[in-house]
Amino acid sequence: MIKRIITPAVLSCALAFASCGANSAGDSSTQTGPASTSSLTQASEESGSPFTIETLGRFDEPWAAAFEPGTGNLFITEKSGSIKFVQTANGRLGFVSGVPDVDYGGQGGLGDIAFAPDYQKNRQIYLSWAEAGEDNTRGAVVGRGTLVCEEHDSCEIRNLQVIWQQFPKVTGQGHYSHRLAFSPDGKYLFVASGDRQKLEPAQDLSNTLGTIVRLNLDGSPAQGNPLAGRDTPSHDIWSYGHRNILGIEFDAEGRLWAVEHGPKGGDELNLIKAGANYGWPERSGGDHYRGGAIPDHGPDDPYTSPVIDWTPVIAPGDMTFVKGAGFPVWQGNLLIAGLKTQALIRVAFDETAAREVARYNMDRRIRAVVEGPDGAIWILEDGQGGRLLKLAPSG
Repeated sequence: MIKRIITPAVLSCALAFASCGANSAGDSSTQTGPASTSSLTQASEESGSPFTIETLGRFDEPWAAAFEPGTGNLFITEKSGSIKFVQTANGRLGFVSGVPDVDYGGQGGLGDIAFAPDYQKNRQIYLSWAEAGEDNTRGAVVGRGTLVCEEHDSCEIRNLQVIWQQFPKVTGQGHYSHRLAFSPDGKYLFVASGDRQKLEPAQDLSNTLGTIVRLNLDGSPAQGNPLAGRDTPSHDIWSYGHRNILGIEFDAEGRLWAVEHGPKGGDELNLIKAGANYGWPERSGGDHYRGGAIPDHGPDDPYTSPVIDWTPVIAPGDMTFVKGAGFPVWQGNLLIAGLKTQALIRVAFDETAAREVARYNMDRRIRAVVEGPDGAIWILEDGQGGRLLKLAPSG
């Protein structure tokens, strides 16, 4: 284990609905330029070093992480199709069998991992991954199985069954999204379903591309969804007009938030509401990569505007709300993993208004961020040999 103190480069933003910019990119290409709606300063809402960093291993293209309830074990997915776990009490590594075959390539592969709200009773675990289809097509799916751990260093997923499929399967290997979140009452599963780089389907309610879906825990459409009177798959949809959501979570007040990649500019933090249309590709704070402007959100258009819009982009990898007491100053704040920004980005809230208050330079692309049961913050670096880092309060 390697431990060090970090003194972050911190940015603070002055406007409630604005955010800081840095030379960064949304999906892959480099973009530069001034922030469109923010004022950058060198002021900080905190002084000194807010956390220490401890390294607890390396992983190959880690994508998501989740703590197993009751054990403190941290389970980590690797995009090529493996799951490992770290016994955080002693740093020992364990391995998981029974993992599904995945369509690995581009942005696709094994995705999110989540433990059922009543996991300690039924041992059910949820996974998302990219699945191959016919004629060179593919799409995201969600599966549910039972996790059995009969040895200290090994577990097995049994009876894994696909319970939901992104529809339709299409060509390409981008924008799966497939992040998972359970409702605070434990009754529903929300799944982020990216536009698969096809744009227009995000405005077409006959498919689930570019949407967030709300499901029962068995994968069936939840009663009371906005399009409940329509045929499958529309009755899955909770919100639409999304591009590529890579973070989705409920805050302590029970509100659902999502962070998503814009095109060339225009990353968004959105407050998710039932039946809302977030505008993609008809509205965006960015422009098309291939060239061509996209109209900005405006007060008179029929779309729901983002709470924060970033240009240049932050390139989010994941996000988590700070709910524990490990970092008291951060309680209620949102932490966003930055890819091209190579930073951990902190957002503060005043009811439903939000502003970026700090940006901590991590010198590596950050793929995932999760809060541990002890209040520490755990992050995963992106790519081959990505480190698992534990951030604990300094001092």
